Amino acid sequence: MEDQELLQRITADSEIFGGKPIIRGMRISVELILSLLVQGETVESILSDYPDLEPDDIRACLAYAHAVIAHDSLDAVQITRK
Repeated sequence: MEDQELLQRITADSEIFGGKPIIRGMRISVELILSLLVQGETVESILSDYPDLEPDDIRACLAYAHAVIAHDSLDAVQITRK
């Protein structure tokens, strides 16, 4: 799956976490997943703890972080907003 396809899994809804990027409209933020990965959690353990997540959701979080850094601006990364 390409980055653009993965990024479609990342959405923002002003009613959820104040509009922070979330995964597929769920109450699971990109920030949470990245934080768990930084703390050393494995993808497998995250998927076990959050059974509604799919492996591509984790990849989407990483693609989002990469896109933000590569574009040097949060505004440059397009996500679906409700």
